[in-house]
Parts: sequence; structure tokens; C-alpha cells
Amino acid sequence: MPLRAQCLKLPTYLDQVADVKLMRSPTEVDHYQLQRSIDVYVTPTGEDLGKDAQAITKIIADTHLPPNLRINLRGLEVTMQSSFKSFGFGLLLAVLLAYLVLVAQFSSFRDPFLIMLAVPTGLIGVLITLALTGTTLNIQSLMGVVMLQGMVVSNSILIVDFANVLRGEGHSVREAVAHACRIRLRPILMTSLATIVGLLPMALKIETGSEAYAPLALVIIGGLISSILLTIFVVPAAYLLIYQHREAPGRAPALEEAH
Repeated sequence: MPLRAQCLKLPTYLDQVADVKLMRSPTEVDHYQLQRSIDVYVTPTGEDLGKDAQAITKIIADTHLPPNLRINLRGLEVTMQSSFKSFGFGLLLAVLLAYLVLVAQFSSFRDPFLIMLAVPTGLIGVLITLALTGTTLNIQSLMGVVMLQGMVVSNSILIVDFANVLRGEGHSVREAVAHACRIRLRPILMTSLATIVGLLPMALKIETGSEAYAPLALVIIGGLISSILLTIFVVPAAYLLIYQHREAPGRAPALEEAH
């Protein structure tokens, strides 16, 4: 490598004035928020990003760092955590809005509370389904949980509303809630089974590309099944506990059967 100067007629070569040695150096210099950074890329081997993120977080926590160095975890894990927080807030907001709408419709705070008891029964089925099928809690499954909330509430509305109608016709609390469960069980089964059968092809991953939406279908199917089995016991029992003390003592049922 020749070195030239204005006062020199012949060039001087670099090896005459310097010692040339080979050394390792970065081919590029990265910056994040105007600060020097070194990127370490990790590719998950499976679909469960949460376990990999927890393992990386544990390694970072056990690593002793100099005072002028810090480690930031970025990429899909940050997006996943942000999505979980958004869906969690969305689920709470959906439950709250549904409760407020029911309060306006029933003109009561008690009946909407009884109706919203169906939401935990659906979540029980979601957790069991995810565990049995080995499905991770991801964006699609969280979307299924939000959609499931409206479905299980509609089933509970049928029982509570019809029980109120029967009480208005003269039935006792116990008789009204028993008739409401027996009569409204048929439409609950029809609507729920129709939804479950319609989601089976998606849950079984029959079509190409349906793997991405299978968690959504599995969550809704599992939640509806547990909601059907538990709502007809939990909601009527809570209805009876709350309203039986309001019934006048010695009141006899006015009707023997409701059609």
C-alpha cells in the first residue's frame, strides 16, 4: 500500500513505517437508541415462545454485568407480552361492558352478577382443553377466550331471564329456577352444539393453513362444553341462594307446570 506526500517524489510503502498484523474486528457496528449494541439472535425450536423467553430471562438474571453494560430482550417476546396485556385488558373491558349493558336491561345489579358467573365456568374448560391438547396460550387462543365470553353469557341469560318470568307468574324461587333450567336447556344445547360442530374442522386442522386458527377453535369448544355442564348447576344454585330469602314464608306455588 503506497503512501504519498507532496515533498516526496517516490512513494513510501506502509510496511516501511508500520507493522501490519491481522486481528479480529466487527464487520459492522450496530446502534440501538443512539447507543452501541451487540445483537444476539435466538431462534426457538418449537412453538412455545414463553418457555424460551423465561429461560433467556433466567440466564440474564444470573449473569454478572459490568456497570456500563445492560441487556435488553427484544423481538417477538416483547410483541407477545404486549399482546397478552392488550388482550387481558380487552377481556376485562368486555366483561365490564357486558355487565353494564345487562344492568341497564335488567334494571338490577344482582341478576347481571348471576349471569356473569358463567364466565369462570367457560375459563375452566379453556384451561383443561389447553392442557389436554398441549396447546400454548397464544394470540389465537386469547381471541377465542374473548369470543367465548359472549357465548357463555348468552346461555346464562336464558336461565336467569326465564326464571324471573316464572317468578312473576307466581312460581316459587325453587320451582322457577328448576323449570327455567329444564326448559332452557334445549335451546342452550342446540346453539352450543351447532357452534361446536361448526368449529370441529378448524380444531382438527383438516384444511391447509388451519393450524394457525386451531387454538381459537379448541378454546371455544372446550369453554362451551364446560359452560354447558357447569352453568346449569352454578347459575341456578347462586340464583336460589340469593333470591330464596326474599320469598315470603309459606308461599305456595301458584302453578304446577310451566310450558
